[in-house]
Amino acid sequence: MPRVTRRISESGFYHVVLRGNGKQILFEDDADRRHFLHLLHEKTDTDGIAVIAWCLMSNHVHLLLEDANGTLSHMMHALATAYARRFNEKTGHVGSVFQGRFFSAPIKCDRQLLQAVRYLHENPVKAGIARAADYPWSSYREYVHGRGIADTSLVLDMVGGKDGFLRMSENARYGSYYFKTTKLVPDDEAAEAARLLLGGADPATLKACSRLYRDEALRTLRRAGMTVKQIERLTGIGHSTISRATSRWMGE
Repeated sequence: MPRVTRRISESGFYHVVLRGNGKQILFEDDADRRHFLHLLHEKTDTDGIAVIAWCLMSNHVHLLLEDANGTLSHMMHALATAYARRFNEKTGHVGSVFQGRFFSAPIKCDRQLLQAVRYLHENPVKAGIARAADYPWSSYREYVHGRGIADTSLVLDMVGGKDGFLRMSENARYGSYYFKTTKLVPDDEAAEAARLLLGGADPATLKACSRLYRDEALRTLRRAGMTVKQIERLTGIGHSTISRATSRWMGE
């Protein structure tokens, strides 16, 4: 099966995810994490890519990168190869460390960029590990205290400095960013995805909205990869109504 062509970001910014093969652990200790960050700094510097934000979880990594020179694929391959070689030598693991190619999604606008920064830093919170401010393996502390591999200047300029960053990190309107690494929205993420895609609104309220607003909202949910059955369950809107509103856009 041919590989799907990566979507090119007109802004130059990408949300990138590296996952452990078969959900395997990527970092056995803090030395592994420090080595990965060393390689990230080294490889991005070589290819002229800016690290805007980052977060290391146990079996996956989130990166927000600015690729001004179109070298993202080259850099990510070099990073993954170098880390996997050292990880396998250290642990005796045989085979792939990472799950296929990295996943990337283009960032379309300034608002989405800020939402993505917050999303990355909220990963340990959603996993029940720690508050963003207390988690040592993300760029959150670099935004607050400086010193690190992330280029924080762009985002800090956009939000008005450190205090603005702290306000943004607590502001619910920047929490409406939904990020998925599969074509379709998994059932266990559907409710949260719908709420985020609708700007925090309860999907069930669409029934009472104007037809124009309702139909556009339904198309938004379908474009994001939600099935008609998922939308029907969450909104209470009938299958035929959803299909009529979205079939032309979906080519059905």
